[in-house]
Order: sequence, then structure tokens, then C-alpha cells
Amino acid sequence: MAPSAIVQAAKDRGMDGIALTDHQSARNAPAIAECARRAGLGCLFGLEVCTAEEVHTLALFDTPEQALEMTDWVYAAMPKRVNDPDAFGDQPVVSWDDEILDMEWRILAMACRRTIAETSAKCHELGGLYIAAHIDRSAFSVYSQLGALPEERLFDAVEFSRTADEAAWMPRAGGYAPTRSSDAHNLDDVARVWTEADLSAFSIAGLKEAFAFHATSLSPRLVSF
Repeated sequence: MAPSAIVQAAKDRGMDGIALTDHQSARNAPAIAECARRAGLGCLFGLEVCTAEEVHTLALFDTPEQALEMTDWVYAAMPKRVNDPDAFGDQPVVSWDDEILDMEWRILAMACRRTIAETSAKCHELGGLYIAAHIDRSAFSVYSQLGALPEERLFDAVEFSRTADEAAWMPRAGGYAPTRSSDAHNLDDVARVWTEADLSAFSIAGLKEAFAFHATSLSPRLVSF
């Protein structure tokens, strides 16, 4: 999906803000940042980190620079195996106007050697938010891999997949604010589901305030973005 096409799809479907979280990499964050700026669309930047436990987690930041610094940290703990496009697909790095600048050589579908605890600490050190991704899924989720959320408060929120049974999974959110997002891997899935919240700003600070409010309310409502 070209960054310009993602932004246009989000605009067409009435979204106020999006987040780009490619697997293990934020190298396309600068491109979508420029596309979002030109379109007047709010945008956060991050990556879906597959940790050493093979748990998918989301690291979200305000700026592409923060997300790229997180990417370098993840890359340093990635297997040095060359991507096989026939098996895993092409991994282009593009400009805002859709020119291919590079092809990422690493297999981004593989886990890194960073643990959940280490990834949480690094994400927070860089000023980001750390979210347990699609906790209801039967693979690559904190529940499928560990059986439970860690006792230590390592996350800022949890995410339900777009097919999750919200009523069934709300009690398993562990006191975290629950979110739901489209996890779009193609343009048709952009804005398939979303989260709504009253935010002071579409920013890490704004989301942190919303997460704190919903996590401490007596009957938390679903907040997705």
C-alpha cells in the first residue's frame, strides 16, 4: 500500500487520525508523515514489534524520528537473514510520492531478540506508548504465547482485533484501556473498525490522557483510533 493511497483511503472514510505500524520497521514513516501533512490528516508513527516471546506489540510515537530510533534498536536484535520476496513479499521503502527508494533486505516477519519488558522500557524511554496488539488472537498475542498479561504493568493499553468479541474480552483487558483498530494489510481494510475518544490532541500525550481516564473509570468504554 502506497502511503498516499493509505492517507486518501483514511480521508475518504472519515478518519481524523491514523497510525502506521509496519512489522519491525518504521522506515516508511517519513513518507506517510508528508502525505498526512499535505492531506491535513493526523498521524502517529510506530512499528509492530514481534518480541522474543513471539508476541506482537505496538510501539507508537509522535514523530518519525522517534519511530526510526526504535527501528534501529529492533534491527540490532533481528536475525541477519535476507528476505525471500516469494515467501514473504516485497519490502519497499518509499518516498511520499510513491517512488521506491530502497528494498529492505531483512525478513521483517521474524521475531527479534528483545523481550516484552525490554521493548516496553525502550519505547517509554523514547517517549512512546506501548500497546499489547490483538490480544484476542490465537497466534502472536500475549494470551496465545504467555497465557496471560504480564503481572508487571508493561503496557499502556491493549488492542482487540476487528473480529474480537468485545464483551468476552473486556474482562481480560487487565485493567488497561481497550482499543480497537483495523490492522489494515490492504486498502479495503483501512477504517474497517476504529476507536473514538475525546482527545486534547491527536498525540501521544492526548492518547495517554484518554487511556488513563478509561482505565480508571468504573465501566470502561472501548476507545479506538
